[in-house]
Amino acid sequence: MDYVLTVDSLSKHYKQFKALSDLTMRVPKGAIYGLIGKNGAGKTTLIRLICALQRPTGGSYALYGIPYDDAKIAQARRRMGAVVETASVYLNMTARENLKAQYRVLGLASFQGIDEILELVGLAHTGNKKAKDFSLGMRQRLGIAVALTGNPDFLVLDEPINGLDPQGIVEIRELVLRLNREKRITVLISSHYLDELSRLATHYGFIDKGRVIEEISAEALESACRKCMRVEVSDMKAFERVMDEMKLEYKTVDATTADVFAKVNITRFVTALSRAGCEVLSLQQRDESLESYYMNIVGGERHA
Repeated sequence: MDYVLTVDSLSKHYKQFKALSDLTMRVPKGAIYGLIGKNGAGKTTLIRLICALQRPTGGSYALYGIPYDDAKIAQARRRMGAVVETASVYLNMTARENLKAQYRVLGLASFQGIDEILELVGLAHTGNKKAKDFSLGMRQRLGIAVALTGNPDFLVLDEPINGLDPQGIVEIRELVLRLNREKRITVLISSHYLDELSRLATHYGFIDKGRVIEEISAEALESACRKCMRVEVSDMKAFERVMDEMKLEYKTVDATTADVFAKVNITRFVTALSRAGCEVLSLQQRDESLESYYMNIVGGERHA
């Protein structure tokens, strides 16, 4: 598999505080990678490191296979755009003027492509309206537009929907999906809005206390979070025999517990097990969400 970003045992220390500690992760090419973690878990520190806003204390990372301390890394960074913490825009400029200013920073020969970027982010008709008069959602989209100058194929977004109203959240979601599907841009997006990430991400990285504790694809996560009926029984062998006879999909959890992945008639189900000498001790429906999956991994108090 091709990776846009690889991170190996990355650490960042501030005196006695360890913001990142031996963090390892992989962002596949073409993915929307959701970086999930509570406030203070290390999301922004990681993003600041890979955007060269800070240097790591230990470990390494690479963009497109080029290590961060390689002389060629500057060339690789030109393929990357980012919005870190807040959108970096000039409030007294229009959307078009902001993009022209970024074109000059990048040393681009002409302003070709500005109209396309403004259209893409939904700001083509803002005219002479200054960014200071934009809604927060419009400013976020302008920040993404600035990040898109130079035609990057890797976009890093740090908490892009923080503070947005429902309409603004939908607009950012649709924009990210469009950039990924139509422009083939790989996206790394950090957030603690788990439900919203579940509508976007193709891959997830769960970060806690400065480490990525699990990486999983959306497909594998969906399988892990399938709706099921958890059953506790007195005789697992008899239970398995009845399930096989009824041709029901199930998974044994332990010596007395199993998950049944089928919609069943409870009366018939319990009766069939009773006839086989298997007593149902408890039965409950399970529908694990992204949030509950995250909570099961990290434990502790409720986050975000």
